[in-house]
Amino acid sequence: MDDDARDAVRLVSEWADAYLAALDGQPVRLPGADDVAARFSGSLPEQGDGALAALRVLLDQGVEASIASAGPRCFHFVTGGVTPAALAADWLAATIDQNGFAWVESPLSGQLEVVSLGWLKELFGLPPEWGGVLTSGATMANFTALAAARQWWGEVHGRDVAAEGTAGLEPLPVLSSGYVHASARKALAMLGVGRDSVRTFARDEAGRLDLPALRAALHELGGSPAVVIGNAGEVNAGDFDPIEALADVAEEHGAWLHVDGAFGLFARAAPSAEALAAGVERAHSVIADGHKWLNVPYDCGFAFVRDPARLGQVFSLSAAYLPDPDDPEPNFGNIGPEASRRARSLTVWATLRAYGRAGYRELVERNLDLAQHLARRVDEAPDLERLAEVPLNIVCFRYRPEGISDEALDELNARLGEEVLTDGRVYVGTTRYAGRVAFRPAIVNWRTREEDIDLLLDVVRELGAGLVTKSAV
Repeated sequence: MDDDARDAVRLVSEWADAYLAALDGQPVRLPGADDVAARFSGSLPEQGDGALAALRVLLDQGVEASIASAGPRCFHFVTGGVTPAALAADWLAATIDQNGFAWVESPLSGQLEVVSLGWLKELFGLPPEWGGVLTSGATMANFTALAAARQWWGEVHGRDVAAEGTAGLEPLPVLSSGYVHASARKALAMLGVGRDSVRTFARDEAGRLDLPALRAALHELGGSPAVVIGNAGEVNAGDFDPIEALADVAEEHGAWLHVDGAFGLFARAAPSAEALAAGVERAHSVIADGHKWLNVPYDCGFAFVRDPARLGQVFSLSAAYLPDPDDPEPNFGNIGPEASRRARSLTVWATLRAYGRAGYRELVERNLDLAQHLARRVDEAPDLERLAEVPLNIVCFRYRPEGISDEALDELNARLGEEVLTDGRVYVGTTRYAGRVAFRPAIVNWRTREEDIDLLLDVVRELGAGLVTKSAV
């Protein structure tokens, strides 16, 4: 088996070298990807093929069904690439196969998580005394932070909800703007608060915060503890709730302010955008994704909490064979939701050590410049319409040729969105913004260049014109 391991690693390494060399120029999705994926079926074989044979099937047949999301033209969702340092460190993490639960299992993973979280707090301008933990992504980071908020809420009511549950307590009030993300709602569902429990206060169809209405709702609670969710980087247009104003309101009414900054928190790393997230340091909890603008591999996120003790109150676990929850060593399995934890700290530490504050400042600023380039090109095109301002890295627009009604435009753009994904040269999905079907390309990849942005619009316009021609026949 040792020989198998060496040969298998060599095979994949040689393949990866060729893949990375071609990544910038290859389509994001290859034709027939769904059919390729469907080839993988059938019953469990009685006798295995061996490591090399299995891997060759994956490399020769399976990879054609993958999406080149690490490449420069994947603008769907908000998907970062993988920096060289993070990629290599992730391979190292898999090779040494550490469980990042406890110090006794991996002093390396534990110490690098301590250091990485400290560096991230420096990058984002968060107070150094805050607690933090790496998670699998923004959903679990929201879960972690909102679990701490729920614990605080229970304590105000005289209840240790982590130990005793919430039975008999009044519902936890959660308030936000129309920008609140589905992952925060999912976290609230998992916490027993309820995804539909969030009261949203929006002053327009886009979801912008109605601050006076939110303030009035907190006043009506009469001092009862509540959680306010602020949103740093809304997913359709990259907009921000006024975090500083929300911090004022939260302090005024004794509420817990949680900031969902899955990608928008990275505005704090860029001088040209940091004002968008002013006031984040006044929150009680803040989260972000690593596999977005940090450009580390899936899966990675981070949660920060003003009062570190609350994480241990919720997530500690004890058994005779486990380290004592009061062990002074950093045992991150006791302050986060996972007990079995991939050693994500290796990739986070490696990329931050490799490129530093200046490297990430340059990455974010370059992506912001590319977003402005995209916005200008949309504005200049006679058959495109921008639907929102571009405060950060997302450009919300639609294809709008002459002579087509608004209702027909929605249908046309929905069909065009499917065509773009199937075409595969670039990758960008559609959304519904202010009632209109639109594209929402998000630029967060270190590999993306101006020519990739230009190709995005060229493809949209080319395929759009084709659809219009077909419908006219």
